[in-house]
Amino acid sequence: MFIAILGIIVLIVGMVLRRSPEPGSRFGGIAVSVGVVLFVLGLLLSCFKTIEPGKVGVQVLFGKVQDNVLESGLHVINPLVDVTTFDIQTQNYTMSGTHNEGDVQGDDAIRVLSSDGLEVTIDLSVLYNVIPYKTPFIMQNIGVDFKDKIVRPVTRTALRDNAVAYQAVDLYSTKRQEFQNKINSTISKNFEQNGLRVQQILVRNISLPQSVKASIESKINAEQEAQKMQFVLQKERQEADRKRVEAQGIADYQKILSTGLSDKQLQYEAIKAQKEIALSPNTKVIIMGGKGNPIMLSDK
Repeated sequence: MFIAILGIIVLIVGMVLRRSPEPGSRFGGIAVSVGVVLFVLGLLLSCFKTIEPGKVGVQVLFGKVQDNVLESGLHVINPLVDVTTFDIQTQNYTMSGTHNEGDVQGDDAIRVLSSDGLEVTIDLSVLYNVIPYKTPFIMQNIGVDFKDKIVRPVTRTALRDNAVAYQAVDLYSTKRQEFQNKINSTISKNFEQNGLRVQQILVRNISLPQSVKASIESKINAEQEAQKMQFVLQKERQEADRKRVEAQGIADYQKILSTGLSDKQLQYEAIKAQKEIALSPNTKVIIMGGKGNPIMLSDK
């Protein structure tokens, strides 16, 4: 459209020159011709609009937003229409306490109060996208700066409203996923009403006051010591059980020996042992006699 406007300006200048005295009037005809060419060329170029991939276009004619959305590709449009493009791909809005990490420079973490009155600091990322068919609504009612008007305030408010139902320790540990699901539901409902779709809410970091951190660490250390002591006691019980079983086995063995072996069986075993010694090639002395078994002594 700029070329068409430039053509109109050149055309007006040419008409003025044609009415002026020599030598300016000689250039008037050329200026008029150039102006007409620029105007026609500008109109032709303004009739074609290319929408890049991952974007849609919203048409505005004399301040009125058109309902039909231009998808990615080449379109023939009214040359008087002003087209505003919206990015419909996944966008990330981060609020973090780390400098130069979020969309806002400096410490942009969200500080909330828990049910026990403690201040908790939360780093959060919101993954979302613009709903294509609702871009005319966004253009009409919100504008292109929907991040500052919707994404940021809705997200921070949702965190503060939901955090007051939880204790600080619960937000940090056992109920973190439940808290994340609740704020996801709250933000999604509000975003949907304003032409945005939440893809994922990421609670990246939850920082507790130093006094609470020290209390948690002390509790964890005490639990670890208790678990260690239970392990030692269990090991000692197992060792005592082992010794008890071993003693019972020895007692049973001794009982079997004392009740199961007769004098004749012992005499028979002794004769077998003496026979093996007698058959040995080593020289020995055998002393026979007595009521018991003979005594054998080696020559060595």
